[in-house]
Amino acid sequence: MFSQQSGLIIGTVQNVNTGKLLDGVTISINDSSIKTLSDSTGQFRINVPVGTYKISASTLGYTTQIKYNIVVGSGSPQLVNFELQPLSTNLKEVNISFDKGKSAVATDMVTPLSVQQLTAEEIKSSPGGNFDVSKVVQTLPGVGISNGVGERNDIIIRGGAPNENVYYLDGIEIPVINHFQTQGSSGGAQGILNVSFIESLKLSSSAFDSRYDNPLASTFVIKQREGNSERISGNARVSFTESAFTLEGPLSKNTTFLASIRKSYLGFLFKLIDLPIRPGFEDFQYKVTHKFNAKTKLTAIGLGAIDRFKFAPTKKSTLENTYVLRSTPYINQWNYTVGFNLNHQIENGYLNFTLSRNVFDNSLDKFEDEQQDADKRTLKVQSQEIENKFRFDINKFINGWKLSAGVMAQLVAYQTDLFNKISNEIVDEQGNVISPEKVIRFDSEMDFWKYGAFLQASKNLFNDQLLVSAGVRSDLNTFTVNGNNPLKTLSPRLSLAYHLNSKWDISASVGSYFKIPPYTMLGYRDDNGIPANKNMDYIQSIHYVLGTQFLPRNDLRFTFETFYKQYRNYPVSVNNGTSLANQGAEYASVGSEKVLSVGEGETYGFEVFVQQKLVKNFFYVASYSYVVSKFSGLNQKLISSSWDNRHLLSLTLGYKLKRNWDLGLKYRYAGGSPYTPFDLLSSQQNYLALGTGVSDYNRLNTERLSPFSQLDFRVDKRINFKRTALNIYVDLQNLLKKENDNFPKYTFKRTEDNTGFLTTDGQPIQANGSNAVPYILNTKSGNIIPSFGFIFEF
Repeated sequence: MFSQQSGLIIGTVQNVNTGKLLDGVTISINDSSIKTLSDSTGQFRINVPVGTYKISASTLGYTTQIKYNIVVGSGSPQLVNFELQPLSTNLKEVNISFDKGKSAVATDMVTPLSVQQLTAEEIKSSPGGNFDVSKVVQTLPGVGISNGVGERNDIIIRGGAPNENVYYLDGIEIPVINHFQTQGSSGGAQGILNVSFIESLKLSSSAFDSRYDNPLASTFVIKQREGNSERISGNARVSFTESAFTLEGPLSKNTTFLASIRKSYLGFLFKLIDLPIRPGFEDFQYKVTHKFNAKTKLTAIGLGAIDRFKFAPTKKSTLENTYVLRSTPYINQWNYTVGFNLNHQIENGYLNFTLSRNVFDNSLDKFEDEQQDADKRTLKVQSQEIENKFRFDINKFINGWKLSAGVMAQLVAYQTDLFNKISNEIVDEQGNVISPEKVIRFDSEMDFWKYGAFLQASKNLFNDQLLVSAGVRSDLNTFTVNGNNPLKTLSPRLSLAYHLNSKWDISASVGSYFKIPPYTMLGYRDDNGIPANKNMDYIQSIHYVLGTQFLPRNDLRFTFETFYKQYRNYPVSVNNGTSLANQGAEYASVGSEKVLSVGEGETYGFEVFVQQKLVKNFFYVASYSYVVSKFSGLNQKLISSSWDNRHLLSLTLGYKLKRNWDLGLKYRYAGGSPYTPFDLLSSQQNYLALGTGVSDYNRLNTERLSPFSQLDFRVDKRINFKRTALNIYVDLQNLLKKENDNFPKYTFKRTEDNTGFLTTDGQPIQANGSNAVPYILNTKSGNIIPSFGFIFEF
């Protein structure tokens, strides 16, 4: 067997509750005779022939943990870490009750429901995912799709807005995870995170651990692996659109590193295919781990990005290209997050100390035409957000109770210089002003403190058949009027999971969660230079969830959940009377205006999910979600939000052929997104200044796009050499060339050669568009998007 090409599996085993490294744990490969034991430091290493494996870790007193679809090649070693759940009863009692090893709920003592997990291999091999975490999670239950707005990474969880999610990387919050981020919201064109760093991703869409502040819709807890402690290794990835290089290895006996850099050449590609957009970005990421001793570990992480979004005239001038040039702002952004985490084990538990800093610098510029004339500027934003954070938590496991408590403090700095033309001055034929020019212009600078505290407790009761988890937290700040009142944001939550037998679980949770309004809102100043939104309240969301889980086998899982979320204190625009829950899916800045905390909302629905892990070369994941999302504006009427897709369907299939060929297929379907029709008169009067139409907010979200659907296909071929490996892949998005709706666009008709606007009287176009020929541009996107590349591992 070992005369074949072989690869190396390395990893550690530890107690999930205390972090204690476990020795003498049996590591089994494919339930075969290939086994090894973890050593006194909890580490193990084993050589196996190249291939794909199921690996398990088992020892007396702990639940067996199984990991599937572990791909071992001849290049970089495969890192596999185990976190084992201790059994709280003796062996005889366990045998009498049920086989706890089959209960996936029992592996998480904080959030026993509304949890989905992705491994690094599932992210890498996802068809259409293009190594982008933000795209891959769109296949999970309850995750909506921003159809109609192009290729964006807006993550919509159970009908909530994109800015209702929080992201943690190795315990450190990362507010920006996408290139070309929308300030005041989330999403963008491409994810920042390097999938080569990721060990696992856990998405919780409810029942949040109280250690996390600001989630309303979800928490993303992303765990990165440590660098290779054996030798210097890495990989290089090259494709049509980008190149990435990752390097890892030991810096000393107790120190390892991971580092990567990526560069995009999308702008060059878009020029070749004659598109007016010229995007470009670079990003970097690193992780350094130093072990002082068996009980103390220091981790340093960092990631950042530089983004440029420019435009250029195309060889073929079309109405669509001209619209893009006039309607989309120039973008120049950079951001970074750096942080340190010190983990120290204590008796039956551990301590975490975390320091971090993140900065987001955003520059936007937009003009009435393509000439970039300063006198015709309609939008200019120069803004920067800075957060300096300290977090401390203590975690203890005592008599079956898992207890956590902690505090956090953040020093926030925000500054912005903003000019935004809302509408032109409108006059009648006699020159009388019908409507004055509307412009938002202010310069703002502020700094303040955010701070909070939490408690969390969980325990398995009645011979491990009932899991009870409860927590509470409160968050405060020194800026808003009521920010220092802890009762205003008191956030209790309770979760229960009952194991009916070895195959069936029932779970329920209720919780109240709070989020501080975005800095773009808090930093807004009126015409007198006075902060106009200091009286805003924290946004509140109350969750009610009931679900069940069926596990007929260790490798097969069915879940069903129903949920209801109620929103309070949601920001509402004074300018147009609509809830800002509808915004966040455009390349701009959201929230720099006068708002009131008077909006309400509700989302509800159910999810069905089935997952078959890799067995006999085949795996699949399928989910269906029915989600209703409604929010109110100043009129207090609940109407469909922009994220009210209703029907969400996703199916992913994977098959492993002989000779290291992998095939993948993914299908997604989403009900049509609601949209607001145009106010035709106001659009005609303001189009020349704004480059877009003006929505008729009296008919907010009364129209819908056609349903969205897309089929993606991927094929991988892995070639193993002596100590290196080459992976060649082809990824085809929208294989069936399905034409999906884009949102309608308001514009004016152009002359046949597209050199100017067509007018009704043959004269130059009037500033108020009165002699223009209005036109609604209804477009569809239906091209196959190919991606071809290779990954060289060494």
